[in-house]
Amino acid sequence: MLRRIASLAVNCKTENVAKFELKMSRRLNARRIEGVDKNIWVEFTQLAADYKAVNLGQGFPDFSPPNYLQEAFCKALTGGCSMHQYTRAFGHPPLVKILAKFFGMIVGRQVDAMEDILVTVGAYQALFCTFQALVDEGDEVIIIEPFFDCYQPMVMMAGGKAVYVPLRPRAEGKLLSSEDWVLSTEELASKFSQHTKAIVINTPNNPLGKVYKREELQVIADLCIKHDVVCISDEVYEWLTYDGAEHVKIASLPGMWERTVTIGSAGKSFSATGWKVGWAIGSDHILKHLKTVHQNSVYHCATAAQEAVAQGFQREYEQFGTPESYFQQLPDRLHHKRRKLATCLESVGLQPILPEGGYFMIADISSIKVDLNDPNTQNEPHDYRFVKWLIKEKGLATIPVSAFFSPEHREDFQNYIRFCFVKEDSTLNAAEDILRKWSDGK
Repeated sequence: MLRRIASLAVNCKTENVAKFELKMSRRLNARRIEGVDKNIWVEFTQLAADYKAVNLGQGFPDFSPPNYLQEAFCKALTGGCSMHQYTRAFGHPPLVKILAKFFGMIVGRQVDAMEDILVTVGAYQALFCTFQALVDEGDEVIIIEPFFDCYQPMVMMAGGKAVYVPLRPRAEGKLLSSEDWVLSTEELASKFSQHTKAIVINTPNNPLGKVYKREELQVIADLCIKHDVVCISDEVYEWLTYDGAEHVKIASLPGMWERTVTIGSAGKSFSATGWKVGWAIGSDHILKHLKTVHQNSVYHCATAAQEAVAQGFQREYEQFGTPESYFQQLPDRLHHKRRKLATCLESVGLQPILPEGGYFMIADISSIKVDLNDPNTQNEPHDYRFVKWLIKEKGLATIPVSAFFSPEHREDFQNYIRFCFVKEDSTLNAAEDILRKWSDGK
């Protein structure tokens, strides 16, 4: 009896604590973060780790950056006191100077190193600064789908409203390439209104791998100019294009420099995602607002990492367009890996959509029949349930593609999953072995 009383007392105390914590949680959190607490990378990365799965889900290379970049980092670490202290808040001077020189060459205009560039803690923080600086309560932001999943919560946290326009598969013929996914000019034009503040594009696109053609970008540019709208162009995979696809910076089109924020990433450019060095480039009349957010949040980025990236870009500037350029070598290397994964997926009955650029390949799983009757996932989209089954039952981690779509369009795109092919051949071979055994019924 005493044990039972003690047990009831403990349960009652636990229940009261839970109620108190829930009440306090509701009182403490700011409304702007409501509904944005879930994150697909947290969930699926942890699931892959728990099941020790071969990881083709998360978008990072499992090989090292080029030797010259690693050497530059080591040299920076032994470069004296200044490399271990604060540098300029908006970007280490050697880095912003070479970025201005390098990207000025690309866009065909003079870029002011001290005014037109903000160095950030990865492209992620560049995006956060952009949305916080430019989007106000009630502003509408057009997001082209599929989109990197942070765009929508960042718009919400800034008080804006996301308006979605999906790339759609061509109605005719078999889907073979990301080029077969197109943007309706009429649908896009219909989304612009007096409340539209910005449009977000991602080229090369994650997860699809689409590389926007010049004429597609011109349509977007014309609408931005007509409606006086800012373009936020996420171009972190800019050097990774295949089969002759050309990456065009929308900021280089007439009338667009003044209204474009271009987001870039040293992590993606040099295969060093853990360094977390990114940037935003644009006209100083826009960038000054991003700098205000930056100086009142992180203020400053790691000095030694910026110094190493500066040395990397200096070398790339000198080697640009030659076989010695890493920006040329990396896509050449990944072309083989991309083809290897596509061949494997085709051989086991999956239909890959060959990407024109980027890290990723999506595949149609609609023809695959497996038992997904897990009561814990029955209310989730088909691709979420499939990916969780694949991790738990087969030991292979991927990412559900519907996570890159808005709630109103998600249901139409839940028959695709995303694979990352920027991996060592040993990792791709391990994934291939899993898929072949599954296909063979072993």
